[in-house]
Amino acid sequence: MSRFCYSNGRTVINPSNISLLYSAAQFMEMNISVSGTHNLLEETGKSLEEMKYWTWSELLITTKKCQDLLPFPNSTGILEKCVDSLIGRITTSGEPSPCPSTSSPDSSGARLSCDSRSTESLKNSFSRATWWFDDLLFLSTNLVGMVIETMVSKKFDHVIISRFLFYYQKSKCYTGTSDDKRKAVETVIDLLCILDWNSVSFKSLFGILLVALNCNIRKCSRTKLESMIGSQMDQATLDNLLIPSPHGMNYSYNVNLVLRFLKAFLHGGISLVSPIQLRKVASLMDLYIAEVAPDPCLKPYKFLALAMALPDSARESYDGIYRATDMYLEVHTGLSEEEKMKICCPLNYEKLSAEACLHLYQNKTFPSKSAVQALLSQQAKLKRLLKATDKTKCYTDSSSGVSETGSKGEKKETSKQIVLFARKLDLPTDNNDKIRAHLKGMQWRVTELERVCMKMQAPMTKIMNSRVSRHSSSRSLPRLCS
Repeated sequence: MSRFCYSNGRTVINPSNISLLYSAAQFMEMNISVSGTHNLLEETGKSLEEMKYWTWSELLITTKKCQDLLPFPNSTGILEKCVDSLIGRITTSGEPSPCPSTSSPDSSGARLSCDSRSTESLKNSFSRATWWFDDLLFLSTNLVGMVIETMVSKKFDHVIISRFLFYYQKSKCYTGTSDDKRKAVETVIDLLCILDWNSVSFKSLFGILLVALNCNIRKCSRTKLESMIGSQMDQATLDNLLIPSPHGMNYSYNVNLVLRFLKAFLHGGISLVSPIQLRKVASLMDLYIAEVAPDPCLKPYKFLALAMALPDSARESYDGIYRATDMYLEVHTGLSEEEKMKICCPLNYEKLSAEACLHLYQNKTFPSKSAVQALLSQQAKLKRLLKATDKTKCYTDSSSGVSETGSKGEKKETSKQIVLFARKLDLPTDNNDKIRAHLKGMQWRVTELERVCMKMQAPMTKIMNSRVSRHSSSRSLPRLCS
């Protein structure tokens, strides 16, 4: 500034000093011409208008100088121009290097050489989209937020943005202090949240989660990260969920974290989750519950929270929950009968397979009342099957005129089978052995009735096809006569 004032308004303005000169000129209000021809604010302003002709390395130099001036009250305006120019160059440039490098030694710590970057970026299309990653690693957490928000406003590809943020986070965590790591992780999480979550890599989210668990990040940032992971829970694997519990906790795995993931997964309501996603998460949770069930320190209410976190419609079979419950009861032998019954509450006995029911009947670990409940559910299932076969029998009888002779014989045999299984169902109450014996017979009868129902589908199909063909021929008869 002194040189400018004492040299009749002449001084060298270049990318290395323009940010400082422009900010100082604004602060000192140097907008009055010296000798009636020049003023510093006007000269620096003219140089800034030529920013679009600058080389990529000159833009980086000016941006880095502006970042160093961020506490200065008048540096924001030029910084915004630098950010706009950087993003514009990234967006419009199809080549790895927008222009030849004429950078000064000041930028050597902030970027790789243009030659090496150009050679590497030509290897594949991914490099052509990410050639600028290393050049912008010098950005502070404050400035990277400004850059990303500007990119989002200009409709930049969210997939590329998310990859840069993960790359930025890894770089900062590799070289920075613990405080730098925490700030970088919090900043990256907050910025990922403004992107389309479907464009964010699920695997990378779990990578940043492991870092965040050791950095003591803010609660709001942690909640955002858990929400992003929970929204893509159907992409998780068992290894993803087996996260060790925090220091000071007795149980082996971080069950509370998984419960928060499930809460985020169902945050919008069950109606917003597709059945395929729901079944995937249910299968994953069955594996997870079976993995944590043998933990002797896992409290009953935590086990129940895991088993009941998803709605009943998420599971077509409860065999996985049954196996996990069996393991839990085998390890936690000190539970009372009442506590065991509570542990069995999540089971839907009607959705147990024949093998699981048979195992339950013979399982002395389970309370006797659970065997009774299984019996009642199987009895109700059998009654529904009997009612369904009765309706089918009535329908086939009413259509006997259409059936063929072979079908009549088959139908008579089926009717005998139905009568065979339709006897009165009595529930013994003498002792557990009788209950379990009766359950075995009940399960066999259910299996046989299901087989009978399947067998009856063939004659019914023939009847329906015959009716359809007769109806079609009767409609076409008048046309043929005419």
